[in-house]
Amino acid sequence: MFHMIRKATTKWLVLSLLMLLGVSFLPAVAQDEPIKVGILHSLSGTMSISETTVRDSTLMAIEEINAAGGVLGRQIEPIIEDGASDWPTFAEKARKLLSEDGVAVIFGGWTSASRKAMLPVVEENNGLLFYPVQYEGLEMSPNIVYTGATTNQQIVPAVEYLLEQGHTRFFLLGSDYVFPRTSNTIIRAQLDAAGAEVVGEEYLPLGGTEFSSILLRIQEADPDVIFNTLNGDSNVAFYNQFADAGYTAESLPTMSVSIAEEEVTGIGVENILGHMVAWNYYQTVENDTNAAFVEAFKARYGEERVTSDPMEAGYFGVYLWAAAVEAAGTTDVDAVRAAINAGGITADAPEGPVELHGPTQHTIKPVRIGIIREDGLIDTISETEPVIPDPYLCTYEWAGVLTRPEGICDMFMETAS
Repeated sequence: MFHMIRKATTKWLVLSLLMLLGVSFLPAVAQDEPIKVGILHSLSGTMSISETTVRDSTLMAIEEINAAGGVLGRQIEPIIEDGASDWPTFAEKARKLLSEDGVAVIFGGWTSASRKAMLPVVEENNGLLFYPVQYEGLEMSPNIVYTGATTNQQIVPAVEYLLEQGHTRFFLLGSDYVFPRTSNTIIRAQLDAAGAEVVGEEYLPLGGTEFSSILLRIQEADPDVIFNTLNGDSNVAFYNQFADAGYTAESLPTMSVSIAEEEVTGIGVENILGHMVAWNYYQTVENDTNAAFVEAFKARYGEERVTSDPMEAGYFGVYLWAAAVEAAGTTDVDAVRAAINAGGITADAPEGPVELHGPTQHTIKPVRIGIIREDGLIDTISETEPVIPDPYLCTYEWAGVLTRPEGICDMFMETAS
């Protein structure tokens, strides 16, 4: 017994001496542990039609990175939660992922309502959210990285395209929450400056499916184009009823900013053929990276599956996060954010090379206007060079009527110059 006590005491003295000399055994253990990350999307409810595919592409990126050796030599372990198309649930699940599961980052959200529900949670807990979907702009958070388009990378150029095509009478149709209402405020300012007219503006509760009264108001307003910011299952109901009422892309074209290839499948191509959409990526983009991406996605999830802009942004968002972690040498949020802000964080994405814009934590990306074709895929009919994100529309004179934080444009113009 005395021998055992003496042996233990000697071991304790040796360990104590090593600790005094700055030698620790903890990092070696930590280096073997996986890096936990959260995936938070609506896997049930009205938004599941859109968000399930983003979960799938995010998981595929994680599997690819793990197969290549992981991040900082460690594997990535995803923890998946369901936001259930309910904004308080997004906040609750984000808090769980950060405070209980200890994830290094959350990949998730679709609607701006879900993002705004998560925003205070990630800020209070100094977490990091990679948000993969286009949104209405007028926001920057140090704890959010926006890999989808901001306003000047989707909505503004979509309106510009319609104006160039001679459209002057716009009907604004959207789901009743922050993204459509804020987007339409921006669109009104843009159209007013261009001398065009908003002849009607209608909203339906998210998930709403009854459009008979709205279709009557569309008929009475006699627009020459509909700008559509509906989300989720509402798009299925609208385009079915729109087609049943005798409307086609030739008689009354629509421009949508939340309908991608996955939603076209749910709507039925016969109901939406020839209508327009605005995104940054389509499955039909021609480059080697996209060809490999589409092939890998179909091999994993089925030949009938399609790729789309939000799921592509969710996919390359994982690669951008991994690149920022490697640049920082740690998963610590402050260090990762510093690496992003320093610039040079890039990815060879299916849409083309993308880069995180350090000052805004948004992505530099091209804009593509598309038209829905007979097989349900989308052809690009107009394309720009990569566009620097301008979430507060500081470079647009007509946007001066918008409410912005004081000094935000001075800061943006200084970093952009």
